[in-house]
Amino acid sequence: MVVVGAAMGMMSGTLVYYHCAYRNSSAVSLFADVFIVLLCSLAILGLLFRHMNIAVPVDPLHWQISQDAATSLFACLANTLGAAESVLRVAATGHDKRLFLKVVSCLYVLSVIGRAISGVTVAYIGLCLLCLYMVVENSETNNTCLARFSGKRDASNSVQDNT
Repeated sequence: MVVVGAAMGMMSGTLVYYHCAYRNSSAVSLFADVFIVLLCSLAILGLLFRHMNIAVPVDPLHWQISQDAATSLFACLANTLGAAESVLRVAATGHDKRLFLKVVSCLYVLSVIGRAISGVTVAYIGLCLLCLYMVVENSETNNTCLARFSGKRDASNSVQDNT
């Protein structure tokens, strides 16, 4: 399932990158084009289903997320922002010289990359790396190779039946 999500993310990211980087269009133009395509596709499907006498129920509850999902999403976002804020606060005090040098060097590298490459290209490279990480992390062949190198064994293969 994660591989499908990573593949869809790569396809979507490639289309966004093509639209914004090569065509030099704005994000507003991208969203307008996406909504035009979705609207036309849904209209064609609606006409086709009406012509074939197929009733498609539209339930607005399928478009809602639960309260727990919304809470966990915003808690994750708040924790991430809080962690970044605390790292920057500690680095700004100057008490931890190593952390200060790491933050300054990371910001300098990001500044150099931002001047050399457009923001859309950096975002696309980040998306590619994220999708690659998701695929590698969740692949079963990777887990068995990592277990072989780390000395861990599969419990189903190591237990033998004494009967």
